Amino acid sequence: MNGIDLTLRTLHGGECRLAAELLAAADRHRADHEVRHVATDLAHWSQEHARRLAEAGAGQEQAGEDTRAPGLAPDEDNPGLLLLRDLSALHLAAVENSLHWEMLAQAAQATRDAALLALASECHPRTLRQMRWTNTMIKNIAPQVLAVSPAG
Repeated sequence: MNGIDLTLRTLHGGECRLAAELLAAADRHRADHEVRHVATDLAHWSQEHARRLAEAGAGQEQAGEDTRAPGLAPDEDNPGLLLLRDLSALHLAAVENSLHWEMLAQAAQATRDAALLALASECHPRTLRQMRWTNTMIKNIAPQVLAVSPAG
């Protein structure tokens, strides 16, 4: 297996994991209208990316590792911390995918593979949008979740 094949497989697995994590976050935070709807829409993008990567020869998804953000333990009694933890994990997963899209685009340019370059050029901007959304949400909720002292 060459490096492009490995990158395709890794990216396929990353997009599958990100889609699943986005859908899980949408379900966990279904009371938050924006999170539920935007996360679901962004998950569909990752599902489409995974489908297109499979068509490009990505093969089977690689075994996934836990991408939850370290340091923010799940706290079912604190929905703000849970949302912040989920957004952090989503952001890190999107960043990882973005790096792989960039590597794939560079390899496609080097090998003059127009189809792979088109794939990366069409999908990577959506991954960047996923990153911007998670980053904006983190910026908006982190101050109130982290700086507010718990009642008691």
